[in-house]
Order: sequence, then C-alpha cells, then structure tokens
Amino acid sequence: MLKQYSKPERPDKESFTKRLKQAREKLAAQQMMLKQRNLPVLVLVEGWGAAGKGGAIGRVIHNLDPRFFKVKTMKSPSVEEQRYPFLHRFFQEIPKAGQFVFLDSGWMDEICRQRFHGKMDDAQYDARISSVKRFERQLTDNGYLLVKLFFHISRKEQEKRIANLLADKDTAWRISDSDKWQNKHYNKCLEVFDRYLQDTDIPDAPWYIVDAKERHWAELQMLERLCTGIDTAMQNESLAVQLLQNSFPLSKVPLLSEVSLDKSIDPAEYKATLDILQKKLYGLHYRLYRKRVPVVICYEGWDAAGKGGNIKRVTEALDARGFEVHPIASPDPQEKARHYLWRFWTRLPKTGHIAIFDRTWYGRVMVERLEGFCSTNDWQRAYYEINEFEKELTDWGAVVIKFWVQIDKQTQLERFEERQNTPEKQWKITEEDWRNREKWDEYEVAINEMLQKTSTTYAPWHILESVDKKYARIKALRIIIDALEKALD
Repeated sequence: MLKQYSKPERPDKESFTKRLKQAREKLAAQQMMLKQRNLPVLVLVEGWGAAGKGGAIGRVIHNLDPRFFKVKTMKSPSVEEQRYPFLHRFFQEIPKAGQFVFLDSGWMDEICRQRFHGKMDDAQYDARISSVKRFERQLTDNGYLLVKLFFHISRKEQEKRIANLLADKDTAWRISDSDKWQNKHYNKCLEVFDRYLQDTDIPDAPWYIVDAKERHWAELQMLERLCTGIDTAMQNESLAVQLLQNSFPLSKVPLLSEVSLDKSIDPAEYKATLDILQKKLYGLHYRLYRKRVPVVICYEGWDAAGKGGNIKRVTEALDARGFEVHPIASPDPQEKARHYLWRFWTRLPKTGHIAIFDRTWYGRVMVERLEGFCSTNDWQRAYYEINEFEKELTDWGAVVIKFWVQIDKQTQLERFEERQNTPEKQWKITEEDWRNREKWDEYEVAINEMLQKTSTTYAPWHILESVDKKYARIKALRIIIDALEKALD
C-alpha cells in the first residue's frame, strides 16, 4: 500500500480553509449523535516516528467534548503486560458505547517493531495477523467503528523533523532511539509497514494513508476520514452481520438427554480419593507457576447443579496467591457498554495463574439468547466468536477446561425446595431461579446447540454428572489434573 501510495491532491487555500472548518463542526455534531445512538468509535493512529501522530490527535480532539473521549499512548508492553495474551492490553482500552478512544500507536506498532529487529519469525507473524484480523472483525461485527490511520512521510522529511526536534532541548525528548533507527533503516521499515498494511486491510476496517507532510493538511484528512466513517457506521448500524461458517475442529459431545445420571461414589471412597487428588493438584499448581502456564477453568450448568461445591473442592487444593474465582452475574453498566467479551478479557489470569469462572461468556448463547438481551444475529454469531476467543487463549499457551454440570429436572426441584425450606440456604434461591426453571426445555435446546457448536478439540466440553455431587467433584478434579499434566509434559 505504501509502495503504490499516491498523495491526495491538496485543495487550494480557500477550499482548504472551508473544508477544515466544516469538518471540525461536523465532528463536533456527530459526537453528540454517537452519544445518543451508543456507537463506540476506536481510532487507531499508526505511522512513522516523528510523523506528527500525537499533534494530529491533539488538534482533532479540540472539536470534541472531553467527557466522552480518551486518548491512550500504547508504549512497548511492560514485563507484567507480557504475561497476558497479546491482545489483552488492547482489548482493555476499547471504548464504551457512545464514546471515542484514540490510540496513539497500537497493535500494528508492537508487531512491526518485533519484525524490524528479527524477534518474530514468519509463522509467528502469520499467527499475530490472524489474531489482529479476528479482533478487528469482532469489534466491527459488534457495532464498533474502527478507524485505522497511517501517518506517512518520506525518509527525507523524517530526517528533517528528527534533526529539528533534537536541536531544541525542550523537544529533544520526543525523539527516541527507535525513531532514529527507523530513519536509518527506512527502506527495511517500509517493507514491514507495507506488508502489514496489506495483510490487515479488511473491508470493515480498511487502512487510510494520511499524507502527513503538513500538519493542518494531515488534520483535515483525519477529520474527513472520521466523519465519513461515522456517517457510514450510523447508516449501517441496523444491518445484520453476516454469519461465518465454523472453521474450528470440533470434538464429539453427547446431547444432554443421552447423559446417564445414575453415576455415584461411595462416601468413604470419595473422602480418600478427594484427599489424594487434592494433594496431586496442589503439587501441579506450583509446577504451573514455575513454568508460567496460565489456566482458565469454566463452569456452566443448571441452577442448583452443584457448581459452587465443585469449585470449592478445586480451590481447596490451590495456593490462594495463585488463583482467582470470578462469579459472573449480569453485566454492570460499565460492562454492558462494551463488547460482551470485554469483561472476560479483563479477568484473564497472567501466566502461571489460574482463573476459575462460575458462569462465563456462554451466557451470550443461553440467558441472553432466551431472555432477549441480545438480537438473534448477536447470539448466532457468538458461537464463532467464542471459538475464536478460546483459540486465542490456547494459542497463547493457556489450558482451557470447560465443565457443564448436569442434573435432571426432578433433582433441581428437590434442591430448590431444600434451599427454600432451609433458612441458612434461602439466599441461594431467587425468583429468577424459578422463572428459569419454567423454561427448562428451551434452555435444554440452547445448551445442546452450545455444546455441539463450541466443543472444540482445543477447548472441549466435559459433562459432570452431578445428581451425586461427590461423584461430579471427583470427576472434575481428575479432568483438571489430566489436562494440567498434559500441558506440563
């Protein structure tokens, strides 16, 4: 793209002044419309060192209400940030509905820097590009406007700017060793930038090259591109997103009606086996920490199926400093205002740690589906998006273990009645539990579809037969131990 780049014609002075004024006013008006229509806008500003990215962002935001935008400079990842998936720190920064986020450099900059210095081979690069394209497509599919701008200047112009900034002690700090290295190796960097731009120029999030030689001309190009993108996004916001065919390898999982629930364990055997398995898991936890292997354990299941007790027997065997349990309830306002996976990306464990989710992202295709909290297109699309999310986790090196805790309708009724009739357990039963029970058959259809479409070879579902809770606990511990031993081999 950069090699074939043709500079746009700069308008004459009178037209330029008129267009700049119009674009500034239009963006200010559009911001209020975005707020009313809950459209989030993420502006990724990439480009050459000393190309004027920060200055252009500063001029553009003068037209906006500061309550509804944020500017973030994404520096090289810290040691702590490197202990999370590549996209983790970028997903954290996505805007709330109705607001702007401007990123001064982002995932392109991080990838290209590694390519400049030979720290990423072709296979790693291809994997990163696949992650980026999935990330960007998921954002746009979920109603985000993603505007990607690359600020382009010539080698000669970059050299001149670097010299001018270094000549003044008050601006010399703005030039990094990386900027100087870029200029010295301009042609090599051009190759890397050009390939990246071509590889990630996707229909719903195309790249726009900004001629950044003159600052107000760069501002006008940025403003007009933003305004055009916002107009298009508002026109298209009611359109359904095309569903993608599953491309992930699936593992066989039975229908719930095929699961035998007569399995049980003798109480004495349970106690002895529990002690053995917990001691084994305790030792594996320290090996996980030493080898920096992250673990994500997911629990879904019927109300009163025994998830809490199952989780408790797992955590009893873990060092309290190395795990966290996330009980997932209805999303709060901050979470509802962002991509539905945002609240899970922000709860991921760092390497060597364990995150246990009591209910998960699968709410999208169960509760949200059946209660009408999202559109049909949203939940139908979510199967593919969830498989992508879990692929990101396993590609990162995480062990992903998913449990469906299964009971029958009569067992649930008995447990509901016990909770209701036992004062110290009454907090466990709610009106919502009874309402959900009335939709048992509808939920079973949704659960079966979920299991069939998201039991991948890299993150398969495991059914825990939990009419006998103790049997389910032992089975869960064995599955976890087996998965961890395989990961640690």
